[in-house]
Amino acid sequence: MDFNNLTIRRFHEGLTQKLFSVVEATTFFLDTIKKQDPHIHAYLSVREDEARASAREIDNNIKEGKETPLLAGVPCAVKDNMLLEGEVTTAASKILKTYKGTYDATTIKRLKNGSVVILGKTNLDEFAMGASTENSGFFKTLNPWDSTRVPGGSSGGSVAAVASGMAFAALGSDTGGSIRQPSAFCGVVGLKPTYGAVSRFGLIALASSLDQIGPVTRTVEDARILFDTIKGKDGYDSTTVDLQNFKSSSSVKDFVIGIPKEYFIDGLDDEVKKGLEVAMEKLKKLGFKFKEISLPHTKYAISVYYIVLTAEVSTNLARLDGVRYERARDVNTLSDVYMHTRGEGFGDEVKRRILLGTFVLSSGYYDAYYTKAQKVRRLIQQDFDEAFKQVDVIFAPTTPTIAFKMGEKSDPLSMYLADIFTCPINLAGLPSLAVPVESLFSALYSPSHLPVGFQLIGKRFHENDILSVGELYEKE
Repeated sequence: MDFNNLTIRRFHEGLTQKLFSVVEATTFFLDTIKKQDPHIHAYLSVREDEARASAREIDNNIKEGKETPLLAGVPCAVKDNMLLEGEVTTAASKILKTYKGTYDATTIKRLKNGSVVILGKTNLDEFAMGASTENSGFFKTLNPWDSTRVPGGSSGGSVAAVASGMAFAALGSDTGGSIRQPSAFCGVVGLKPTYGAVSRFGLIALASSLDQIGPVTRTVEDARILFDTIKGKDGYDSTTVDLQNFKSSSSVKDFVIGIPKEYFIDGLDDEVKKGLEVAMEKLKKLGFKFKEISLPHTKYAISVYYIVLTAEVSTNLARLDGVRYERARDVNTLSDVYMHTRGEGFGDEVKRRILLGTFVLSSGYYDAYYTKAQKVRRLIQQDFDEAFKQVDVIFAPTTPTIAFKMGEKSDPLSMYLADIFTCPINLAGLPSLAVPVESLFSALYSPSHLPVGFQLIGKRFHENDILSVGELYEKE
């Protein structure tokens, strides 16, 4: 049976009707990984024995008539910056190559409570710093649609695993677009939840005021199911909230969709433009009204983002000092421990961002850069607040281009600009859903036969709004 043609709901129905077992489904995906992953390199580690054991246990529970959660038996992958108790968690960095998690991240716990089968840990840009998964400390992940192109990043491994049929769904993390950008490049659905909607406990921090964990799936409905499983208040993360009180304020069909003029710029790739036009036409046919809006401080978003991000990177990675985690060998002084551990363990991009962050936080530059960036960040948030007084949801491109070639953006600045449409949402703490213009099951994406995506941005904690619009679009 080809499990890649099923949604989570249809998988659940087949399981409860005993059309197949969890062991069969798990074996199918493990076999697919063995065939596909030597070419794509989506996984850093595969939990074959543990996955089979979980599958047998779930099958036994079903036989015994125990409750079968909606996600029971669904084979999923997890980005390797989320802790899994007793298992190596590297964040794709050599500095953590032997580090084992001492507890489960809250999101992992919630997946386990939902009886998900965790297939393995996926590749990423080192410490989630990158937009192509070329910056992994171990190897590069390839785009399943074209092996000469990047899958996007930093959640490139999770997205490539889902797009290539090596996982039913996956978890990624999004700090400036790291779920949505690769989802657009690989033709899958990716949800970046509101800051505080999903616990960050057990996520190896990149930038603590920006990071969010979210689902990568084949359909919007699947993203909703996975999000409902991992969302909600957590005593270990004081930023989390109870989402029960956040409902749509009106009927979805009555929504007005905002089009930010600052996002539809000359630099947009022709194929992306064409895809966005197709998506807008479909939404109009569904009865949605459109209204042009302005987000005037968008032009400062990249600058603000890379000041705030690098400042928090510098602080968060200070703990990796060669004393508490991996330690350099054959050194005699504490200074040598620091120099050798960090010098040899961190890749070039990580070093670059630590240095930038240390600079913007340094005496004499703190007010000129970091303080000013935080003030402009507030203005970016206010732009969205004003826009949402006029519209219910915002429609925007996810990326300015289709998936670019490996090595094409060797200049760091050009790579940073890949986040131009996604990072403002993280700065504002809003939810955003990346949706492919055409379904993953559709034959044609663009003249290059590569996926094109768009994003739906919602009000704070109104994931239901963007998911509902996305579901209607998907059915159309």
